[in-house]
Amino acid sequence: MPSLYLIPTSLGDTAFERILPSYNTAVVSALKFFIVEDIRSARRFLKKTNPEIIIDELVFFELNRHTQQSEISSFLKPMHGGSDVGVISEAGCPAIADPGADVAALAQEYGYTVVPLVGPSSILMALMASGFNGQSFAFTGYLPIPQNDRAKTLKKLEGRVYSESQSQIFIETPYRNMKLFEDILQTCQPATKLCIAADITLETEFIKTKSIRDWKKQHPDLNKRPCIFILYK
Repeated sequence: MPSLYLIPTSLGDTAFERILPSYNTAVVSALKFFIVEDIRSARRFLKKTNPEIIIDELVFFELNRHTQQSEISSFLKPMHGGSDVGVISEAGCPAIADPGADVAALAQEYGYTVVPLVGPSSILMALMASGFNGQSFAFTGYLPIPQNDRAKTLKKLEGRVYSESQSQIFIETPYRNMKLFEDILQTCQPATKLCIAADITLETEFIKTKSIRDWKKQHPDLNKRPCIFILYK
């Protein structure tokens, strides 16, 4: 039975030996078919994983926000012939806040084996370091951009923190991080806690948990830095 391998990548410029086990290298080196978010960055990742990989012998299928749902089934044709296939996203773990989830769903539907490999997930690593509830949490993804809608969403998430004791995790496009940070400070209660986790696994890693009251005294520079935000009580 062929397998679909979900292959984690780095979250930035980090030594692979720090974040990816050697087993991943062995799996990647044996694959000939890849479903990737961006072909150029996937090629770089593969050569960094194993410089002996001959890129020109590989077949790539590109899966991103422009891909039609009807195209995805054709990406799994090699599996119909008995070949394993790998999925590579731009950063972190495929299928988590990532279009790779559609591939995994289809592979499950066909009855193929889906194998998640070990690697860094910024969402889970941020939660691990936050000191917040790791038994009950929700990842919301991106919040609405219009300020009124965003404020309503933040209030709703904050309400879940207090009514359900549930950690609320969300993200923003890096160049809009500071605007989201300001909106959180303006919208949430002073006693509510906020964890900010930026540049996870990088040399510039920053993970801090403070109350909204205390964050108003310190404004970290989050501009253009991959960042996770978590609310709790």
